[in-house]
Amino acid sequence: MSDDAVFKALADASRRKLLDRLRQRNSQTLGELCGGLNMTRQAVAKHLAVLKKANLVSWRRKGRERFHFINPVPISEIAERWIRNFEHPRLQALSTLKKNLEEKES
Repeated sequence: MSDDAVFKALADASRRKLLDRLRQRNSQTLGELCGGLNMTRQAVAKHLAVLKKANLVSWRRKGRERFHFINPVPISEIAERWIRNFEHPRLQALSTLKKNLEEKES
């Protein structure tokens, strides 16, 4: 899955809200996910389709119901590729600063 699809899916506040709801309680139906939101079922379904395309959500049918599940792997991959790469130089700089300060104290 491309990072572009994941970033596009995460760019929308409504989709992030749906992911937050699934993170709090996984395995929800469309009706459950719609509860308390100021969106139509059709809008929620469209947002879920974008999330599914980005591999952030999967679903499984049980009878007539479709249960939705969050998939944290794409977000973890983004953290690995983008966020942690930015942390390393900063941590290296802090380590060097600490060593330099300790050497001056000696």
